[in-house]
Amino acid sequence: MRAAVYHRFGGPENVRVEETPRPTVGPDDVLIRVQTSTVSAADHRARSREVPRGLGLLAATGIGLLRPKRRVLGMDAAGIVEAVGTDVTRIAPGDEVIAMLGANFGGHAEYARVRQGDAIARKPRNMTFEDAVTLVFGGLTARGFLKQADLAPGAAVLVNGASGAVGTAAVQLAADAGAHVTGVCSAANLDLVTSLGAQRVIDYTTEDFTAEAATYDVIVDCVGNAPFARVRHLLRPRGALLLVITDLPGLLLAPVRSRRTGHLVTAEVGKSTAEDLAVLVDLAEAGHYRAVRDRTYDLADIAEAHRFVDTGRKRGNVVLRLTGEQPAPSSTAQQTEEASS
Repeated sequence: MRAAVYHRFGGPENVRVEETPRPTVGPDDVLIRVQTSTVSAADHRARSREVPRGLGLLAATGIGLLRPKRRVLGMDAAGIVEAVGTDVTRIAPGDEVIAMLGANFGGHAEYARVRQGDAIARKPRNMTFEDAVTLVFGGLTARGFLKQADLAPGAAVLVNGASGAVGTAAVQLAADAGAHVTGVCSAANLDLVTSLGAQRVIDYTTEDFTAEAATYDVIVDCVGNAPFARVRHLLRPRGALLLVITDLPGLLLAPVRSRRTGHLVTAEVGKSTAEDLAVLVDLAEAGHYRAVRDRTYDLADIAEAHRFVDTGRKRGNVVLRLTGEQPAPSSTAQQTEEASS
């Protein structure tokens, strides 16, 4: 099969398309003929080894010290089930599915393998493969953090980094739960974030959200620049700080701060489940969760996809297409046009 492979850490030029063995299928395995995956911030970090302060050695245990442990990146996949193991009962060949591969990676290949007990679900019937795959990485990450907080209707939620893959998912999930959502992003993404359900948007290039008098029940930091010490005064009593990105001190001190302050401070997303993914699929089919797709690249252009993700300016998701079909129009462009009409 064709796969995007990297043999050393570094820049996008290290990722190349090569022929690799197709994964074998064990009794509990599902083999997916991948149609689409995403090139995420996690792929950027794994390839470049650019990780938050103090996390280099910890990251090395997962991605490798001197050479990559897993040479095919891609934490998610959308595709068609090619084969299943003898013990698999709830998924059958021919099913159209989306799946979270997680730290095992492998989505940037024509075939990917997951276990039936992993986060795998039938894709939304009203979405293309290009859009459906955007539910997985960002959606599951946002859901994993938000379900730890008390998201009662009317709760005040701030999403820092509201225009990225996790941020756009967090805005939508919080808004669907009845929260009053404030998004922090650049002015260029104001219309997008508002269209996803944010009642207010703060332009970080002209305003410092930490200098305001507003307080919040939940703060979701998808950027890594809102540590507890900087935003504690913004948290209401028993409020939650969800650290999607943090450094080693933030990771180690989170449980200590939770015990001492009465706030929930966490950098743990928890294990993604098939049930979590099914919730996202149900929301998408009901029209309560929209795909946010910046652009789509062919597998042959994988290095260019990495270069774009490296800029840190993507809106929502960057999709990687493993088939030869033409992509649907960018979901971001469609949504912006619809919002202005």
